[in-house]
Order: sequence, then structure tokens, then C-alpha cells
Amino acid sequence: MLPRCAVGVCHVLVLVLCLSAAEDFDWTKNDRGSFYYGTFPSGFSWGAGGSAYQTEGAWDKDGKGLSIWDVFSHKKGKIFLNDTGDSSCESYYKFRDDIALMKELKLNHYRFSISWPRIMPTGIKTDHVNEKGIKYYSNLIDALLENQITPIVTLYHWDLPQVLQEKYGGWQNISMVNYFNDFANLCFEKFGNRVKYWITFNNPWSVAVEGYETGEHAPGMKLRGTGAYRAAHHIIKAHAKVWHTYDTLWRNKQKGMVGISLAGDWGEPVDMTNQKDIEAAERYVQFYVGWFATPIFHGDYPQVMKDFIGRKSAQQGLGTSRLPTFSSQEKSYVKGTCDFLGLGHFTTRYITHKAYPARSSTYFMDRDVAELVDPRWPDPGSEWLYAVPWGFRRILNFVKTQYGNPMIYITENGVSEKMPCTELCDNWRIQYMKDYTNEMLKAIKDGVDIRGYTAWSLLDKFEWDEGYSERFGLYYVDFKNKNKPRFPKASVQFYKRVITANGFPNQREVENWKRTATETCFSSNQLLAAEAQRNTAANLLRLIHDPLTSHMEMVTEIVVPTVCTLCILLSAVFLMFLLRRR
Repeated sequence: MLPRCAVGVCHVLVLVLCLSAAEDFDWTKNDRGSFYYGTFPSGFSWGAGGSAYQTEGAWDKDGKGLSIWDVFSHKKGKIFLNDTGDSSCESYYKFRDDIALMKELKLNHYRFSISWPRIMPTGIKTDHVNEKGIKYYSNLIDALLENQITPIVTLYHWDLPQVLQEKYGGWQNISMVNYFNDFANLCFEKFGNRVKYWITFNNPWSVAVEGYETGEHAPGMKLRGTGAYRAAHHIIKAHAKVWHTYDTLWRNKQKGMVGISLAGDWGEPVDMTNQKDIEAAERYVQFYVGWFATPIFHGDYPQVMKDFIGRKSAQQGLGTSRLPTFSSQEKSYVKGTCDFLGLGHFTTRYITHKAYPARSSTYFMDRDVAELVDPRWPDPGSEWLYAVPWGFRRILNFVKTQYGNPMIYITENGVSEKMPCTELCDNWRIQYMKDYTNEMLKAIKDGVDIRGYTAWSLLDKFEWDEGYSERFGLYYVDFKNKNKPRFPKASVQFYKRVITANGFPNQREVENWKRTATETCFSSNQLLAAEAQRNTAANLLRLIHDPLTSHMEMVTEIVVPTVCTLCILLSAVFLMFLLRRR
């Protein structure tokens, strides 16, 4: 399989977005294709990330309780090809190997999450605390620090203890606020002497919308028009309570910080002459980032959310808005509960106004927007993730303007691929990383207070409802091999050069990085091909001795790996030919 260079120069329409523009950022300036050569501020932190359910495996080992994702992924038809995170990357056993990869990459930080049911099997502290789970995370933190890698710890990356879902309905129930606070407080007690960066929730938008509105994610509830808003309301309260707990009990002793990681795609108006499209684009961002950021920074939901959901609720004959309300006391309690803002960003959409009938009471229809993409935007295979680098700078400046220029850590940014035979020479990922990090550098020059960047992700891993069909990793993981070996993609070498130089010194050097990175993936491809050959031979021997083997099993375990091996070898030969011609 030849390298898939799906990333090209992005030519798009010049559009204007008039959203409370910052004085030092010109929203109308057309410099989307330009590249800025320069370096990041001294002390800028470079990292990579992952999460517990996506990487750890060991789903039922050493006293761990069930999570909603353990249960959800075991239901047939919920996950692509019925994959589960049961073993995933086996990072529970291989974390020292992964730290060696981080050290080779020269990472400054690693972002991971703590599995709530691994240290509290039922989610309730008074029931049981699992010391083996605490020991695992303690060892992981110690090993990171021994290698001069700063741990950035997420408390909730979607794996709610199943008992809390069954007993109380999960995030639909206000009782989660206190249970989550107990869990967080235990983490502060056990790990806070070594962990100085805490993230309460990762992408609560996805928890609320995909978990309780569409049912695409665990726990799979479809409470359209109400479930997402109720879950989000309780999550915001839980975040605030944990922040106050840290502030009151631990901050003076541990000197750490507590933030939240929000997802934020950018929305750009389709028609710059149409005021409705301009308002729709702002509404899109407010219903996305503002839903959580505005209460945390300003004490209440965005006015546009209150107006639109309130009006539609009234038209539906409801006595109150489907969007919950904060009391005056709650507004004061929630406001200002953020020492830093984590931002996960991947892509952009063009937005136009589209009025939905009032009877359609869903989160998506409440917004009255339609999302569009430019067919020229590079797309390496994922149906949702298009490479639109300029949108990154715009969302960062939006956050600066809307929320008083908070301290920002980029907690997720990266690109996936969907290929039956993964190509280690991931030129499209190199291009994506180069362009997106450069837009981040421009945003810093605009005055946005960005302190660190987390590449998503260190490893290929379980990608929720997509199973293992979508790969975000800098390192390829062979999931069919019980040892789960890791192989570096070309992007590893490129990212390492960016980290070492702390930016982009000059055009000639950066172009050389890309060339060198592509050359190094040749040897990685050879190793992967050899591993695939060994796996194919081992599977063939096993199947020969199994008279009940089905034809389909033969296809999936022999034919496909063999074809993939040939693809890898042909790719390596082709690459070698190109390099010699130079």
C-alpha cells in the first residue's frame, strides 16, 4: 500500500466572522495559507495523551469494578465489529514500555486518566477502595517523574462505575456530584503530592450528548431534548465541587491546579454577508464550548442557549425550559472554578442558519444550524475529521476574547486514519501536526495564553464506538498480537524534532525534518511486515490443526494479514526507490 498523502494546501472561501473580536486579532485577515517560522515561549510543554479505558486493558483484573464502557462494549452491535477495550494496548502491564517511548520522544508531559472503578469498584468510597488500583497509578506517576515527564491527570474520561449507572441513572442524577467529589478527593489524597495538574472532566459535551442524547456512547441512553442538558448540568456542578474541595483542602499543601478539558470545533459562517449565518456560527460555538465554559467562567449558561431552548420549550407547551437553571448561589459557586482551561480541538465546520420546527426537541435541532464541509478539505478517512488548520487559531482567539484570556493547555489535537493496512509513513499526520501547531504558535503571537500542547494520541487505541478501526496514534499498535507491540510512525520523528527545536526555526530545516521522518519509517515498515509474517504463520499453523475453522476465519486471520504484509513490503520498496532517485 502506497503512503497516503491526503493532506494538501487548503484553499477555502474568504469568510468573515464578527464574534466579539479581540483588538489584537483581525478576524477578516486572509492569512490561512501562510506559515510562520519561529519558536514557542521558553518552558512551553510538549506532550501526548491517552485514557484509561482506551489503553489500559485488564478490564476485570486486580479488583477493578465494571465501568459503563465495559458493559456497553460487550453489547452486540454497539461497537464497530463488536470490538471491546478488554485488552486494548495492555498499558496496565506495559506502562514502563510506554514511558520509554515517551522518553525517546522527549515529551515534557503525559496526559492520562484514572479509571474510577479501578480504585473504587462500585464508585462508592464507603463500599470499597481497591489498593491494587491505587498502587498501579502510584507506580505510573512515580515512573513518569523518574523520567522527568510531568503527569497531567484526568479524573473522568467517560468510564463511570456501572453500579452508579444502575443504581442512580448515572449523570442524570444529582447524587453523582457527591460521589465524584469523594473519588476526586481520594485521588488528591493519594497522588496529589506528586500530581500538580488535574483535569476534572474530559470533553463533557460528548458525555452528555453521545451518552444521554443519541445513545452512541455508554451508557447508551436516548433521552432526546432533556438527557444531555441534565447530564451537563450535573457535570458542571460536580466540576465546581471538586475545584472547591481542592481549593479548600489541598491547594496550600500541594500547590497544584484544577481545570477542565472541553472539546471545541470551530464554526465559520457560510455567507459573510448574511447576518443569520454569522449568528448561527456563533451559536454553534456557544452550544459547543460555551455550554460548559460560560458557566465556569461567568456563572451561567450562554444567553443564546437560554433564549433558544427556552423559546422552543415554551412552543412545545412546557412550563419550564428543558435547559436547567442555576440558582443565584449556584452561579456564584460555579463561577471562577478553573485554574486552567484544557481545550481539545480537531476540526472545523462551515455553519449556516437552518430553522427547525419547535416540535423537534433535540439538542441538535435546538441550535437551528446546519453544518457543512468544504470538499477540498483534506480527509484521511474519518468521516468527521477534516484538516482545517486555520480554525484552530480562531477557536483559540475566541476563547481568549470570551473568557478573559485564561491559561490554556491543548489537551487533545491530532488526526486519525481508517485503513485496513495502516501505513507507518503517515505523511498526512505530519502535515496536520505541522499546520495545526503552527496555527497555535500564531495564536500565541496574537496574545493567547497557551502553555502546552498534547498530541492525541501516543498510541493507537480503542476509539469508542469505532473500535479499533480508527487510529490516532503516533505509535502503531498491533492489536492482533497478544503482546501488543508498538511501532513508530513517521510522525514520531517529526514531532520529536518540533519538541527539540521548540517550534519551527526555518523553512529549510522543517522541510528536512519531514524528509528524514519519511526515511526512518522504512525500517519500521520492515519490522512491522516481519511481525505480520510471523503472526500469519502462527495463525496458519493453528488453523491447520483446527478442523472446525470457518472460511470467514481463514479470510480474516490469514488472507487479510497476508495482503497487508505485502502492502507494507511494497510500500517500503517504493519508498526506497523514491529515496534513491533523489
